[in-house]
Amino acid sequence: MPAGVTASFNPATVQSGQSSTLTLSASSTTAPGPATVTVKGQGASLAHTADYALTVGGGQPDPTTPPDISAANVQAHLNQLGTIATKNGGNRRAGSGGHTQSLAYIKGKLQAAGYTVTEQNCTSCTYPSNNLIADWPGGPDDQTVMFGAHLDSVSAGPGINDNGSGSATLLENALVLAQKNPTMTKHVRFAWWTDEEQGLNGSKFYVGQLSSAQRAAIKGYYNFDMVGSPNGGYFINNLNSTTAAPLKAYWTSLNLAPEENTEGQGRSDDYSFQQAGIPTSGYAAGASARKTSAQASKWGGTANAAYDSCYHSSCDTPSNINATVLDRSADGVAYAIWKQAVGSGTPASDFSLSASPAAGTAAPGGSVTSTVNTATVSGSPQNVALTVSGAPAGVTATVSPSSVQSGQSATLTVQVAAGTAPGTSTLTVTGTGTTTHSTTYTLTVSGGGGSCTPAQVVANGGFENGASPWSATSGVITNQAGEAPHSGAYMAWLNGWGSPHTDSASQSLTLPAGCSSARLAFYLHIDTDETEPTVYDTFTVSVGGQTLETLSNADAGSGYVLKSYDVSQFAGQTVTLQFQGVEDQSLQTSFVVDDVTLQVS
Repeated sequence: MPAGVTASFNPATVQSGQSSTLTLSASSTTAPGPATVTVKGQGASLAHTADYALTVGGGQPDPTTPPDISAANVQAHLNQLGTIATKNGGNRRAGSGGHTQSLAYIKGKLQAAGYTVTEQNCTSCTYPSNNLIADWPGGPDDQTVMFGAHLDSVSAGPGINDNGSGSATLLENALVLAQKNPTMTKHVRFAWWTDEEQGLNGSKFYVGQLSSAQRAAIKGYYNFDMVGSPNGGYFINNLNSTTAAPLKAYWTSLNLAPEENTEGQGRSDDYSFQQAGIPTSGYAAGASARKTSAQASKWGGTANAAYDSCYHSSCDTPSNINATVLDRSADGVAYAIWKQAVGSGTPASDFSLSASPAAGTAAPGGSVTSTVNTATVSGSPQNVALTVSGAPAGVTATVSPSSVQSGQSATLTVQVAAGTAPGTSTLTVTGTGTTTHSTTYTLTVSGGGGSCTPAQVVANGGFENGASPWSATSGVITNQAGEAPHSGAYMAWLNGWGSPHTDSASQSLTLPAGCSSARLAFYLHIDTDETEPTVYDTFTVSVGGQTLETLSNADAGSGYVLKSYDVSQFAGQTVTLQFQGVEDQSLQTSFVVDDVTLQVS
């Protein structure tokens, strides 16, 4: 470190997987110029270092100035998506190994950058698969601006322009937003949709799951589909709308004279939001339509040729990209984010607080738990003291631990004494740091005395009585040699083909409303011929459209492992339990499930 510069960490010690804030302070006598600061992390037996480039002097950039997005970084993401497609039969179709691995690549980058990332299982999609939603902490939730792109390709090719270009553009913009960490005047949410190529199904599912309040909170949705077309044009959805104004302003500043995206109207995911009454816009560079002579005159390129001659074809590879069009699109996205959602000043430290699930039921003499989540929404992580109030007579509620650093979680435990009167009450969990926030938990005390009859609600969980009532891919429920069941003679054997393949098994379950405990359990054996720790083949278990866990070939072992999950948040609901396996183009992985139970009490 140069003379006159001091460094501090908050906190000074973290567990691997957590983060700390490095603060560098330069005195008035520190000589201006660049310097490299080396950060060292020391564990029990290993140490790692990382370099930070520090520049002293030169003034401070205006935090409200939109940043320049590196086209090279966007292209690097596209190259990775191309590699994933190559390893998975040449495509990234929804529900395929190529799509699953593309999602995992983007998800990993976002999680490392500090985003709150959620996978949403699209149960109504043609190819059941997941949307990826990423929220940047900060800004009021009731003033949300969304930026989305579909991640899936057609089965005919790798889909690098359609729509790796939009997906990679949003990923790099999300990473730059995290790196800059400006003051947020609105909340920013990014989305990568699945199953767009089959009819906008992923975005339709997302919008369909929104409550009226959640829809009202989204003040604008921006869609980016094919933003690097090799013979591209400059098209904007709803060109003259208020929502389109920042996108139009940026391209107009480059003298591009953008035009209305007539070719794409109703054909991409902005349509799902438009149909729900949410204002929309977005960029596109054109698909199979032909560039006119007038467009070629003002934009360059070839007249009377398709904007993308490799549209929906095997030649839609990383070389099927116009770097200039891609760069202008990526920078225009940043301009829109900054103009719509970024303010001036240093962000004050703040946090958010939530309970998951936000409601639960317990019988007299029983208990129920909820996870209290905190997140740093601006500034630096801070200590948050947690308390709970509002418990009625006979109910004891505690939060453990009673203090966490924002970004960590605690457990709310509610104990109901025998003889407690039935009814519903609201508990308030309060977090106190530099500011104070609260969230509520709705407790229902059931009538007791037989209001819940303990039961096991999965039918034919050992697969010994044929396929019914399971809905499964042909051949999944089997007694064939090659894999052994955990018990009995039958099992659900997903995948094991050594080629691109998706298998699933699902069952509709009804969980009684009066039961406070519900636990899903099953035995899982993962057998693979993969030799690397890299994730190639995946297994997902979900209930009610919510992913409980995703495992892979990297979790393979020699025998069965008992998996168990608390699903009490679904009490009183009819939900679908689903197991899904997705395999890439080579080296088989088998996911074998047996003895499935869901016990309520």
